[in-house]
Amino acid sequence: MPAYGFAHLRSRRNHSDIIEYLERIQATLDPFAGRFVIHGPPAEVVEGTWPGSMVLIEFPSLAEARAWYDSPAYRAILTLRTDHIEGDVLLIEGVGPNYDPAERARKLRTEAAFHDIAGRDSASPRGPSDQLPGQFTYEC
Repeated sequence: MPAYGFAHLRSRRNHSDIIEYLERIQATLDPFAGRFVIHGPPAEVVEGTWPGSMVLIEFPSLAEARAWYDSPAYRAILTLRTDHIEGDVLLIEGVGPNYDPAERARKLRTEAAFHDIAGRDSASPRGPSDQLPGQFTYEC
């Protein structure tokens, strides 16, 4: 299943370290089959606000994304970016080609019905008085 490294870069300063980072990052991605999907173009914001830019790197799996991020080669250049750009980085597993959001909705509806019957969220120590009717916790 594909996985992604996603960065929301909120601020950046032009610095020679950033240029060096850009020159060296692809060599750190190649052993893990990482490839840029999005690399910082201005986004068309259609809902809410989005300060900054984004980067999206695709990997064949979450294991390869983690191995890249933890690799000595990437660690050697990481501060070239982090010293000059404020942002957040996530590693996240994607969905497969047969992903069906309607199936996900059915699972959530089943979980909601169970929690409504049970009167509380079984994953939480909180009782019914701490939750709104129909409120439940789930993992995607």
